[in-house]
Amino acid sequence: MDFFNPTAKHFKWVAILEGISFLILLGIAMPLKYVYGMPETTRVVGMAHGILFILYITLVFFIRKKLEWNNKVTFLALTASVLPFGPFVVDRKLLK
Repeated sequence: MDFFNPTAKHFKWVAILEGISFLILLGIAMPLKYVYGMPETTRVVGMAHGILFILYITLVFFIRKKLEWNNKVTFLALTASVLPFGPFVVDRKLLK
């Protein structure tokens, strides 16, 4: 992927991976940490999710001009990144 020339397809993949990593972090890694005392799961999954989260946010700003997003749509895409199923909604609604 040419990082400085991302396409909607690149953004779509990052959004899906970021959403999956967030769900794994919340639904699997956090319970393993707090219920079964396995903190290493949140370190690994948390790092992967953090990298994908930063990439997602960065790509929102790179892709907004290509997709001609206004400030409202950009704000919704950014807000979706902190909601558990948000990136999947962005994929469905904003990347048609």
